[in-house]
Parts: sequence; C-alpha cells; structure tokens
Amino acid sequence: MTARGPVLILVGPPGSGKSTVGRLAAERLGVDFRDFDDDMERAHGLPPGELVVQLGRERFQESEHELLATVLPEFTGVLALGGGTPTAPGVPELLEPHHVVFLDVDLEHLLRREGLVPLHPWLMPNPRAHLKELLNTRRPVYTHVAAVTVPTSDRTPEDVLVDVLASLQVSTD
Repeated sequence: MTARGPVLILVGPPGSGKSTVGRLAAERLGVDFRDFDDDMERAHGLPPGELVVQLGRERFQESEHELLATVLPEFTGVLALGGGTPTAPGVPELLEPHHVVFLDVDLEHLLRREGLVPLHPWLMPNPRAHLKELLNTRRPVYTHVAAVTVPTSDRTPEDVLVDVLASLQVSTD
C-alpha cells in the first residue's frame, strides 16, 4: 500500500531525465509536477549547487531531509528529487512507503547531455571522473530506494515514460 503523498517519485543522477520524464508523467496522469531542487531553492534563496557550498554537505543534506519530510505528506503529484537527495541520511526511510522509480543512465550518455556540465559546476574540471564517481557511489542508493529501475540511455523521454507508467500499474495491481 502506498502512503499518502506523491503518486510517483523519480530518482537518478543529474541529466538522467527526471524533470523531463516527470513533467510528461504528470501531464499523462493529470497531476502536478514538482522538482525538489526548485523547492530547495525557494526555501533557501539559492540554487542547490550554491547551497551545498554555502551550508556544507552535512547541513545541506539535513535541510533536504527536513524539507522532504514536509513535502511528502502534502504533495500528491509527480516529484523529481535532486540527484543527491536519496543519499541524505534518513531520506531512504522517508521514501520507503512511496513508489520510487530510478531513471538509470550510463556515463557516456550523461557526458553527451547538452548543458549538464555548465548546469552543475561541481563537475568541473574533470566531468568524466566526477560523473563516474557519482554514478558508482549513488547507483546502489538509487536501486535501494526504488521499486523499479528504468534505463534511459539511447531512449526518448516518451519511451522511458511508457516504462515508468507501466511500473505504476504493476505496483497498484
């Protein structure tokens, strides 16, 4: 039984398609879409990348946990989490009762995603090494919190959406 809250939560690394697929899923399901990075920016007045630098990783993750704990019970649409949000202490437990889908993408496809590096300046100066480390560290967390893993490499957002929506039907049957 799914807890009250989002009908669907998407997790994955930056550039995996969470916002794109999330918006499509919300439209198809007739619900609102929410990007948790936007929530963090509204709450603190800074984009998450700058906020991590300002607060430090530990306090930033505490803030993510606190904010997510208030968002989950009130929001009933499609929620795309920040790439690192599932790694924050306590967040996997918050996600447990919800339908979470991991949008998985390989390193080569991430590196080709236009605009990813300028959008995430912490990837500089060596995006390949940083993304490889990020994927290696976070993939086990993503698979742990997710009911379903949907590959996104070499696939259109519409193709990914089909699998994401199918996962909802399987979990509610």
